[in-house]
Amino acid sequence: MTESLSIDIGGMTCDGCSGKVKKALESITGVISAEVSHESGVAIIEHKKVSKEVLISSIKSTGYTVDGKGEDFHWRDGSVWKQSAHNTKWCLIGCSIGDFGTIAAFQSIPYLDALGWSGMSIMMLAMFNGIMTSIALETFILIKQMGGIREAFRVAIGMSLISMIAMESSMNATDILIMGEPTLTWWVIPIMLFVGFITPWPYNYWRLKKYGVSCH
Repeated sequence: MTESLSIDIGGMTCDGCSGKVKKALESITGVISAEVSHESGVAIIEHKKVSKEVLISSIKSTGYTVDGKGEDFHWRDGSVWKQSAHNTKWCLIGCSIGDFGTIAAFQSIPYLDALGWSGMSIMMLAMFNGIMTSIALETFILIKQMGGIREAFRVAIGMSLISMIAMESSMNATDILIMGEPTLTWWVIPIMLFVGFITPWPYNYWRLKKYGVSCH
Protein backbone atom coordinates (compact mmCIF):
# COMPACT_ATOMS: atom_id res chain seq x y z
CA MET A 1 0.00 0.00 0.00
CA THR A 2 1.34 3.41 -1.00
CA GLU A 3 1.68 6.06 1.70
CA SER A 4 2.24 9.80 1.45
CA LEU A 5 4.39 11.77 3.87
CA SER A 6 5.16 15.50 4.06
CA ILE A 7 8.42 16.66 5.65
CA ASP A 8 9.51 20.26 6.31
CA ILE A 9 13.08 20.90 5.22
CA GLY A 10 15.32 23.83 6.14
CA GLY A 11 18.26 25.33 4.26
CA MET A 12 17.17 24.93 0.63
CA THR A 13 17.63 28.06 -1.49
CA CYS A 14 17.34 26.99 -5.14
CA ASP A 15 16.31 24.31 -7.62
CA GLY A 16 19.72 22.72 -7.24
CA CYS A 17 19.09 22.26 -3.51
CA SER A 18 15.64 20.71 -4.00
CA GLY A 19 17.00 18.53 -6.81
CA LYS A 20 19.70 17.18 -4.52
CA VAL A 21 17.13 16.23 -1.86
CA LYS A 22 14.80 14.70 -4.46
CA LYS A 23 17.61 12.55 -5.84
CA ALA A 24 18.60 11.34 -2.37
CA LEU A 25 15.03 10.44 -1.44
CA GLU A 26 14.23 8.66 -4.69
CA SER A 27 17.37 6.54 -4.34
CA ILE A 28 15.83 4.87 -1.26
CA THR A 29 14.29 1.47 -1.89
CA GLY A 30 10.55 1.78 -1.41
CA VAL A 31 10.28 5.46 -2.35
CA ILE A 32 8.09 5.83 -5.41
CA SER A 33 8.41 9.58 -5.90
CA ALA A 34 9.46 12.74 -4.09
CA GLU A 35 8.26 16.24 -4.88
CA VAL A 36 10.59 18.77 -3.25
CA SER A 37 10.18 22.55 -3.29
CA HIS A 38 12.83 24.97 -2.05
CA GLU A 39 10.22 27.75 -2.10
CA SER A 40 7.86 26.08 0.39
CA GLY A 41 10.60 24.06 2.11
CA VAL A 42 8.49 20.91 1.89
CA ALA A 43 9.05 17.42 0.51
CA ILE A 44 6.02 15.27 -0.32
CA ILE A 45 7.09 11.64 -0.53
CA GLU A 46 5.14 8.71 -1.93
CA HIS A 47 6.52 5.45 -0.56
CA LYS A 48 5.83 1.86 0.43
CA LYS A 49 6.68 0.98 4.03
CA VAL A 50 9.69 3.28 4.38
CA SER A 51 10.17 4.58 7.90
CA LYS A 52 10.13 8.31 8.52
CA GLU A 53 13.50 8.01 10.27
CA VAL A 54 15.12 6.64 7.09
CA LEU A 55 13.66 9.48 5.00
CA ILE A 56 14.79 12.12 7.49
CA SER A 57 18.27 10.62 7.68
CA SER A 58 18.55 10.75 3.89
CA ILE A 59 17.56 14.43 3.85
CA LYS A 60 20.03 15.31 6.58
CA SER A 61 22.81 13.48 4.72
CA THR A 62 22.46 15.99 1.87
CA GLY A 63 23.27 18.83 4.26
CA TYR A 64 19.79 20.19 4.97
CA THR A 65 17.78 20.21 8.19
CA VAL A 66 14.55 18.65 9.39
CA ASP A 67 12.84 20.28 12.38
CA GLY A 68 15.89 22.51 12.70
CA LYS A 69 18.27 19.56 13.12
CA GLY A 70 20.89 18.39 10.66
CA GLU A 71 23.31 15.51 10.43
CA ASP A 72 26.07 15.54 13.04
CA PHE A 73 29.01 17.33 11.47
CA HIS A 74 32.19 15.41 10.62
CA TRP A 75 35.16 15.75 8.26
CA ARG A 76 35.01 12.26 6.74
CA ASP A 77 32.53 12.70 3.89
CA GLY A 78 34.47 12.05 0.70
CA SER A 79 31.63 13.12 -1.59
CA VAL A 80 31.40 16.49 0.18
CA TRP A 81 35.17 16.99 -0.08
CA LYS A 82 34.87 16.30 -3.81
CA GLN A 83 31.92 18.67 -4.31
CA SER A 84 33.51 21.42 -2.21
CA ALA A 85 36.72 21.05 -4.23
CA HIS A 86 34.67 21.53 -7.41
CA ASN A 87 33.07 24.67 -5.94
CA THR A 88 36.47 25.98 -4.80
CA LYS A 89 37.92 25.36 -8.26
CA TRP A 90 35.33 27.59 -9.94
CA CYS A 91 35.84 30.28 -7.33
CA LEU A 92 39.61 30.10 -7.91
CA ILE A 93 39.23 30.43 -11.68
CA GLY A 94 37.05 33.50 -11.28
CA CYS A 95 39.31 35.13 -8.71
CA SER A 96 42.46 34.46 -10.73
CA ILE A 97 41.10 36.14 -13.86
CA GLY A 98 40.63 39.51 -12.18
CA ASP A 99 43.53 39.25 -9.75
CA PHE A 100 46.25 38.11 -12.14
CA GLY A 101 44.90 40.35 -14.90
CA THR A 102 45.25 43.43 -12.67
CA ILE A 103 48.80 42.61 -11.57
CA ALA A 104 49.83 41.76 -15.15
CA ALA A 105 48.39 45.06 -16.39
CA PHE A 106 50.46 47.11 -13.92
CA GLN A 107 53.54 45.08 -14.91
CA SER A 108 53.14 45.43 -18.67
CA ILE A 109 51.32 48.71 -19.39
CA PRO A 110 53.65 51.74 -19.05
CA TYR A 111 50.77 54.15 -18.40
CA LEU A 112 49.60 52.20 -15.35
CA ASP A 113 53.15 51.78 -14.08
CA ALA A 114 53.67 55.55 -14.40
CA LEU A 115 50.79 56.19 -12.01
CA GLY A 116 53.16 55.31 -9.19
CA TRP A 117 50.71 53.18 -7.22
CA SER A 118 52.13 51.49 -4.14
CA GLY A 119 52.36 47.73 -3.97
CA MET A 120 49.63 47.66 -1.33
CA SER A 121 47.27 49.70 -3.55
CA ILE A 122 47.85 47.39 -6.50
CA MET A 123 47.28 44.36 -4.29
CA MET A 124 43.99 45.75 -2.93
CA LEU A 125 42.78 46.55 -6.46
CA ALA A 126 43.78 43.07 -7.61
CA MET A 127 41.82 41.50 -4.74
CA PHE A 128 38.75 43.61 -5.49
CA ASN A 129 38.86 42.80 -9.21
CA GLY A 130 39.37 39.11 -8.41
CA ILE A 131 36.27 39.03 -6.23
CA MET A 132 34.25 40.84 -8.91
CA THR A 133 35.27 38.44 -11.70
CA SER A 134 34.60 35.45 -9.45
CA ILE A 135 31.09 36.70 -8.68
CA ALA A 136 30.55 37.36 -12.39
CA LEU A 137 31.67 33.84 -13.35
CA GLU A 138 29.58 32.15 -10.68
CA THR A 139 26.55 34.27 -11.64
CA PHE A 140 26.97 33.11 -15.24
CA ILE A 141 27.19 29.48 -14.13
CA LEU A 142 24.02 29.82 -12.02
CA ILE A 143 21.79 31.78 -14.43
CA LYS A 144 20.09 28.74 -15.96
CA GLN A 145 19.78 26.95 -12.64
CA MET A 146 18.38 30.02 -10.85
CA GLY A 147 16.04 31.03 -13.66
CA GLY A 148 17.46 34.52 -14.12
CA ILE A 149 20.45 36.78 -13.59
CA ARG A 150 19.05 38.59 -10.54
CA GLU A 151 18.59 35.45 -8.45
CA ALA A 152 21.86 33.98 -9.75
CA PHE A 153 23.73 37.12 -8.67
CA ARG A 154 22.15 37.03 -5.21
CA VAL A 155 23.09 33.40 -4.66
CA ALA A 156 26.62 33.89 -6.06
CA ILE A 157 27.34 36.66 -3.57
CA GLY A 158 25.73 34.93 -0.61
CA MET A 159 27.40 31.56 -0.94
CA SER A 160 30.95 32.56 -1.82
CA LEU A 161 32.02 35.91 -0.38
CA ILE A 162 33.97 34.60 2.63
CA SER A 163 35.59 31.95 0.47
CA MET A 164 36.63 34.54 -2.13
CA ILE A 165 38.05 36.94 0.47
CA ALA A 166 40.10 34.13 2.05
CA MET A 167 41.26 33.00 -1.37
CA GLU A 168 42.28 36.47 -2.53
CA SER A 169 44.03 37.33 0.75
CA SER A 170 46.07 34.13 0.76
CA MET A 171 47.10 34.38 -2.89
CA ASN A 172 48.25 37.97 -2.65
CA ALA A 173 49.95 37.46 0.71
CA THR A 174 51.89 34.58 -0.87
CA ASP A 175 52.91 36.77 -3.78
CA ILE A 176 54.11 39.55 -1.45
CA LEU A 177 56.03 37.13 0.80
CA ILE A 178 57.81 35.49 -2.13
CA MET A 179 58.31 38.41 -4.54
CA GLY A 180 58.25 41.37 -2.14
CA GLU A 181 55.61 43.14 -4.27
CA PRO A 182 52.63 42.30 -6.52
CA THR A 183 54.52 40.60 -9.33
CA LEU A 184 53.74 37.62 -11.54
CA THR A 185 56.37 35.20 -12.80
CA TRP A 186 55.83 31.78 -14.35
CA TRP A 187 56.90 29.92 -11.22
CA VAL A 188 55.08 31.96 -8.57
CA ILE A 189 51.65 31.56 -10.21
CA PRO A 190 51.27 27.80 -9.43
CA ILE A 191 52.21 28.47 -5.79
CA MET A 192 49.63 31.25 -5.53
CA LEU A 193 46.97 29.03 -7.09
CA PHE A 194 47.77 26.16 -4.73
CA VAL A 195 47.59 28.36 -1.63
CA GLY A 196 44.45 30.06 -2.95
CA PHE A 197 42.75 26.68 -3.39
CA ILE A 198 43.82 25.09 -0.10
CA THR A 199 42.96 28.05 2.14
CA PRO A 200 39.14 28.22 1.65
CA TRP A 201 38.59 24.53 0.83
CA PRO A 202 37.95 23.38 4.45
CA TYR A 203 35.55 26.29 4.94
CA ASN A 204 33.66 25.33 1.78
CA TYR A 205 33.47 21.72 3.02
CA TRP A 206 32.18 22.87 6.42
CA ARG A 207 29.51 25.12 4.94
CA LEU A 208 28.37 22.48 2.45
CA LYS A 209 28.35 19.65 5.01
CA LYS A 210 26.77 21.58 7.87
CA TYR A 211 24.34 23.82 6.02
CA GLY A 212 24.05 22.37 2.53
CA VAL A 213 25.01 25.76 1.09
CA SER A 214 26.31 25.21 -2.40
CA CYS A 215 24.53 25.63 -5.70
CA HIS A 216 27.08 24.76 -8.38
